[in-house]
Amino acid sequence: MKSYHKELWMQVPARMDFVNITGDVEKALLESGIQEGLCLVNAMHITASVFINDNEPGLHQDYKRWLEELAPHEPISRYRHNMTGEDNGDAHHKRQIMGREVVIAVTKGKLHFGAWEQIFYGEFDGMRKKRVLVKIIGE
Repeated sequence: MKSYHKELWMQVPARMDFVNITGDVEKALLESGIQEGLCLVNAMHITASVFINDNEPGLHQDYKRWLEELAPHEPISRYRHNMTGEDNGDAHHKRQIMGREVVIAVTKGKLHFGAWEQIFYGEFDGMRKKRVLVKIIGE
C-alpha cells in the first residue's frame, strides 16, 4: 500500500467564505499515482472545515446566512471562549456544524464523486494563513 500527503495553504480575505478545492485535491491524487484507495481531506485548524456539496453560489450564500443565524459573530460577549481575549467563539461552532474532514473513494485514479459533488474549504475566522491536509492511501 502507498501513502501520499500534501498540504494546501489558504489565506481567505473574508472572515467567512468557501473555497472550492476540488481541483487541488485532484492534482494531489494525480501526483500520488494511486489508482484505488481513499483520500482524506482535513482542515487543520479549529475554525475551518472541509465539506462536500454542490458548487452553487446561492447554496453558499444560504450556508453563510444559516451559519450566522445559528452562531452569530456578534455580540462577541455571548461566547465564554471570547473571555480569553479571542473573538472567534462563533467560528468554533460553525466548524463543528460543517465538519472537520471528508473521505472520498479513489477509483481508477479518480475521485469517486456523486453527481454535482465538489470539495470545499470553509473558513470561519479568516484573514490569516491556514492549511488543509490531503492524505491519500491505496494502490
